[in-house]
Amino acid sequence: MIGPRRRSKNPHAEADQFRRRAVTGFVVVALCLIGLGAWYFKLQVVDHDDYATRSEANRIRPRPVVPGRGAIYDRNGLLLAENVPAFRLDVTPDKVKEPAKLVAELGRIIELSPEDIERFEATRKTTRGFRPITLKLRVGEEEMARFAVDRWRYPGVELVPYLTRRYPYGDLFAHIVGYVGRVDEKDLEQLGEINSALTHIGKTGLERYYDEQLRGKIGYEKVETNVEGRALRVVGRVPAQAGTDLRLSVDATLQQAIVDSFGELEGSAIAVDPRTGEVLAMVSLPSYDPNLFVNGISSKDFRALNENPSRPQFNRLVLGGVAPGSTLKPLIALAGLDSGKRKPEDTVVSTGMFYLPGTSRGWGDASRRGHGVTDLRKSISQSVNTYYYRLALDLGIEQFDWYMEHYGFGEPTGIDLRGEIGGILPSPQAKLKARKERWYPGDTVNVAIGQGDWKVTPLQLVRATAGIASGQMRRPHLVRQTRVGFDRPWEPTPQPAPIAISPNPANVEVVRLGMQDTMQPGGTGWRVAQGASYLMAGKTGTAQVISRRGTAAVDPRSLPMHLRHRSLFVGFAPADNPTIAIAIAVEGGGYGGSTAGPMARKIFDAYLLGKMPEKEGEEAAPAGTAPATSPATAPVQPTNPNPNPSQVPGPSRSGGAPAQSPSPIGGGVGVRVGEERMGGDAHGVAALVPLRSNMSATAYAPTLTPTPLPGGEGLEAASAVRRQA
Repeated sequence: MIGPRRRSKNPHAEADQFRRRAVTGFVVVALCLIGLGAWYFKLQVVDHDDYATRSEANRIRPRPVVPGRGAIYDRNGLLLAENVPAFRLDVTPDKVKEPAKLVAELGRIIELSPEDIERFEATRKTTRGFRPITLKLRVGEEEMARFAVDRWRYPGVELVPYLTRRYPYGDLFAHIVGYVGRVDEKDLEQLGEINSALTHIGKTGLERYYDEQLRGKIGYEKVETNVEGRALRVVGRVPAQAGTDLRLSVDATLQQAIVDSFGELEGSAIAVDPRTGEVLAMVSLPSYDPNLFVNGISSKDFRALNENPSRPQFNRLVLGGVAPGSTLKPLIALAGLDSGKRKPEDTVVSTGMFYLPGTSRGWGDASRRGHGVTDLRKSISQSVNTYYYRLALDLGIEQFDWYMEHYGFGEPTGIDLRGEIGGILPSPQAKLKARKERWYPGDTVNVAIGQGDWKVTPLQLVRATAGIASGQMRRPHLVRQTRVGFDRPWEPTPQPAPIAISPNPANVEVVRLGMQDTMQPGGTGWRVAQGASYLMAGKTGTAQVISRRGTAAVDPRSLPMHLRHRSLFVGFAPADNPTIAIAIAVEGGGYGGSTAGPMARKIFDAYLLGKMPEKEGEEAAPAGTAPATSPATAPVQPTNPNPNPSQVPGPSRSGGAPAQSPSPIGGGVGVRVGEERMGGDAHGVAALVPLRSNMSATAYAPTLTPTPLPGGEGLEAASAVRRQA
């Protein structure tokens, strides 16, 4: 059987087909090679800079360097706010698969409070995942050791060294220095991306007012990392700029003296140098420990502070206001002289009651029997109301307000603290706005003795009082000098030019003499000045909380605290060469001459004579002697950061406290160099001034003891530590 015929091959066709396939394959391969080459060209040439930058970013990571916050010192170099090293625990959410599980595991080796966990979760939900979030601040040494052993188990968790804020003297300077707190989302919005690495920011006091200068400028380190993200080495650095240091005008020992003079009473007091406007001390009581707020205050402590009816966090000096009472009379008398409505020798007759024409209601005098014939000096020294009733009516409320506004009432003083109020200057417009009532002559009579709608701050009172003392009204300020870097010189803080309190110095002198008479026999403050080796000038005052009708004969100390009158005093000393002016407001203190006046004497003695107020159960050390303190119990003095002998106290005498001067020129407690003291001239520049021969050459002042930093033990334990110290 014959099979099918085999088809013969066509070699030419096959060769032609192979050539077509080969050409097609070659073209495809060539196109692929060309495309690959073009892609390589794009990567290596066209996009070289972009990919090189990305590669470098994967290898080199910027790490922010937060500078040390500027330190704060008192006028004698005592450290009031410092930085201490600490470690915090940071978590980067992008590197953690299950954050909640991680936090639970970390809680087994590191103590985490509910506040820490709650704050972490809240921040994690509102923060970008690549940004580290602080889980706990101030990790203890034992906790760091336990974490180091199991470090490899927790990717994305790092122990980060940083500097935390510490206030060695706790509540003594809380309302001046303030405190820093942890940065929140609102703060981050204000700070911007550049400052996002900051963990703390100033919240109150000088820490807030000078926050931008204190925190410095953030720098960066370029850190080389491996594929796991571990840091290998630093390959570049943009240095951070350290924060500005502040030297205050505050004298720490005088600050303590004012606190001691209050005892258990509440209120506020401020002392300034009338020649410069420098604040020598300012106290608002009760106070609080600012260290509790630095790394987050516990709910228990925060609730205890908020529920305290005395409001420890409330700064009575800049936020609180009182009716000035009779402390306003020297200024009203000056307004009468400058306006031409009164001459120093002009008199009125005080019968004990004052009546407006056609009215049956009377306004009383300090003495219901009357003061008789009264001129300007007597009206100040004996606080004769009738003199000022008539004067205010003669001035008229418009002219009266003009002068009071010139003396600084009704507007902030401009002190370097945030939130200062301007108070209330009584006027027809203010009354109409507040109560929808028109102004009556009786309102003018009320405001003439510092009652009625008045609301002034102790800052305003002391500024006006210092204006009478020196003839010039100056801006009260706390920061005396600044420096950027520990090796840089201190630079004075510029201040605005002073304003003359009166165009006629003779008028100011008459008012000064009236305030001197107040502290002499016959004046309302004469008992305060008994036995003083220097001249005082002052004015007592009582701000009534309730009407005197029905309570005139009642001892204010027998009334409930909220019904007691506020005790006030303003003054300056030495009266013939003023170096210190003060304003005191005691809440529930009763009458000015019996409560605030004696406190003023203690403050003057502390500043001018170095005699510290006596504490209960202690006897005052005589001038020229040192306390008997054994080495074992002697409190530790903070190291003075500035060894410049022209700016710090002289060396201590053997076996005693530092030699101190009576400070006739007002350099402060505890400042002496040999037989001369470091004082300040009219411009605040240090100058050697010989001591007065009629005053004791040495005096005792106690050593201030820093308050230990609380380790999270809360208010009760911190208070116990302070009592032991």
